[in-house]
Amino acid sequence: MIGARLPIRGAAAVIIALSLLAATTNAVAAVAPRASLTDIESDVMCVVCKTPLAVSQSPEADAERAFITTLINKGETKAQILKAMVYQYGAPVLALPPAHGFNLTVYILPPALVLLGAGLLALALPKWRRRARLRAAAPATAVPDLKPADALRLEQDLARFD
Repeated sequence: MIGARLPIRGAAAVIIALSLLAATTNAVAAVAPRASLTDIESDVMCVVCKTPLAVSQSPEADAERAFITTLINKGETKAQILKAMVYQYGAPVLALPPAHGFNLTVYILPPALVLLGAGLLALALPKWRRRARLRAAAPATAVPDLKPADALRLEQDLARFD
């Protein structure tokens, strides 16, 4: 009886091991998809034209495309290709600055300003509404009563303009 269960357990262990291997292979494939020229062209610039490589038509842009194609054919990932592009052509080849150091402000500052503006509006709107409600609720101020001499002078001035 014990000998009969052993092969079943062994087969189950082999099936589990193969399943884990397949899942690991799929996870690695999902993490590092194959790079494509069109995907990378939008992330790099022509170092001569200072335009995205996808729209640049200079001989230097063609050389950059050939360099990228060679790296793709070697099986490198997008991150590896971008790193090689920076090594070959320098940091200006990247369309977006790297997200570290002072360049991090490019990524942090715009959302921070939007949040700051939303916060200021959240604080200011209730005050503005309160003021508007108070103005609407306040009775209209009547014209103050004039002294008889002032009323006579006002009537004379108004009569001059008629």
